[in-house]
Amino acid sequence: MSTSTLINPATEEVLRTVELLDVPAVDDAVARAKSAQKAWAKLAPAERAAALRSFAAQVDAHIGELAALEVANSGHVIGNAEWEAGHVRDVLQFYSASPERMSGKQIPVAGGLDVTFNEPLGVVAVIAPWNFPMTIASWGFVPALAAGNAVLVKPAEITPLTTMRLAELGLEAGLPDGLFQVLPGKGSVVGERFITHPDIRKIVFTGSTEVGVKVMAGAAQQVKRVTLELGGKSANIVFDDCDLEKAAATAPYGVFDNAGQDCCARSRILVQRNVYDRFMELLEPAVKGVVVGDPTSRDSEMGPLVSRPHFDTVSSYVPDGAPIAFQGSAPTGPGYWFPPTVLTPQRSDRTVTEEIFGPVVTVLPFEDEADAIELANDSPYGLSGSIWTDNLSRAMRVSRGVESGNLSVNSHSSVRYNTPFGGFKQSGLGRELGPDAPLHFTETKNVFFAIGEL
Repeated sequence: MSTSTLINPATEEVLRTVELLDVPAVDDAVARAKSAQKAWAKLAPAERAAALRSFAAQVDAHIGELAALEVANSGHVIGNAEWEAGHVRDVLQFYSASPERMSGKQIPVAGGLDVTFNEPLGVVAVIAPWNFPMTIASWGFVPALAAGNAVLVKPAEITPLTTMRLAELGLEAGLPDGLFQVLPGKGSVVGERFITHPDIRKIVFTGSTEVGVKVMAGAAQQVKRVTLELGGKSANIVFDDCDLEKAAATAPYGVFDNAGQDCCARSRILVQRNVYDRFMELLEPAVKGVVVGDPTSRDSEMGPLVSRPHFDTVSSYVPDGAPIAFQGSAPTGPGYWFPPTVLTPQRSDRTVTEEIFGPVVTVLPFEDEADAIELANDSPYGLSGSIWTDNLSRAMRVSRGVESGNLSVNSHSSVRYNTPFGGFKQSGLGRELGPDAPLHFTETKNVFFAIGEL
């Protein structure tokens, strides 16, 4: 088997090496998962619920360890990493209630009784991204387990450590062997085998739209179910009637969280022209106030980019002569540090239209409500976004007009485990999280019992 060398993005020091699995190893994992799933699905719902609660308790007892792994492997600042580990616990706790609530329906029909059953798919594969490794993985594997499935997770090659540890914690919590497995490997090997293996019934993929298209095309060969959470270029729309000071103060945290490596990043700030100059005056100190530094320090608000190749990609969007309005600061020396950067380009510039996935934001003026909606929708993506206004009617009109799956009014909130999450257009297909998520890992079976007329 080949190996992957993991690098701490804040120090550029080697963390460890991880074995990457080959196709026979994946096939063996699928066989084990298929066997474990049959036994798991036969358990009483209360037993499956108890197992998920036990898993949640194990995660809760290891939040510090999981957070430290994410800091070292991904460069997340410690406060964020602790929240992320706690989020995994909360997702497990939330969906532990699902096995006892997947009740199906009784439908009135003539001549008999008609009922539906929510049957688990079988073996589900989750291909997780590198930007939020354990949290986004949990959005797939937890509701899938709750619905009675077995799950295989392929973490990103460069950030596998927290997900690998979660698999160990699941076993320690009492999950059946083979039910929940994490398979480190290359996308071209493990991910591709997920797509082609006939016993994998669904793929949950989070990543770039380019790769998501390939996953969807491959899955179509077997009519395999998919959920896709892909790219974003979300708009933060600032109207002249909002609390401008608050909008400017919070804007950096809507885009620079996790060094901008967030598909929900509000990477286009759209500001009504008559308050544009004032907004920029307020935005500059807010951007320069973002504390970029050692991710182990509780004072740090933003850490490094995840890798040298990604640093080079982000840097290509800010060449010499770029229309930089202002920048924050970042450490020098070892590490993939990039300062928070604000650009004021033309509407057609590639920094406005392409997903940068780094701490780079563009600010554009708009004329009126119609222009704001048109500009916000001038993108192949539609994942998230924010609307700043104190006019309730305007907030409702713009919320309905913007083509996006997740919008916040006067805030930058995007993801809650108890509400649905997903994108319009090329930002994805299907929804994750929310109360209905386990149903997305089932097939509806309809059964009619003929009983004759009374």
